[in-house]
Amino acid sequence: MRRAALATTGISALVVALLALKPHQSPALAGPAPRSPAESSPSHTPTGSASGSPTGTFTGAPVDTQYGTVQVAATLSKGKITAVKVLRAPDRSGRDQEIAAYALPRLTQEAIGAQSAHIDAVSGASYTSQGYIQSLQSALDQAHA
Repeated sequence: MRRAALATTGISALVVALLALKPHQSPALAGPAPRSPAESSPSHTPTGSASGSPTGTFTGAPVDTQYGTVQVAATLSKGKITAVKVLRAPDRSGRDQEIAAYALPRLTQEAIGAQSAHIDAVSGASYTSQGYIQSLQSALDQAHA
């Protein structure tokens, strides 16, 4: 009985300690790298919408990551994300291309399902995921501006 109490107490303490940990975020993931005004001006091609909800394709800002630049364009119809097209993805090496080919379709599927840029990163593609999320958020910010 005493062993069970000690084991339960130990496991409880471990769970509390793990929950108290904060995830580490690399400075490279903190935000997009500064760009010149010509490079960072996102574009959009809105179309009219009777409801006032954003409709059109909005190009997000390019986001430099450790492995290359990520840029997406979001297509909205009456305020709903209907498609996300990847315009630029890391491709410096075969491994970068492999990771992008794996991660980007999953990120797109998540973004359309969530109807926002508040999505989880793909395991093994942290930098690419963060660049995708930031570029998508930039596109959505334009749409709602």
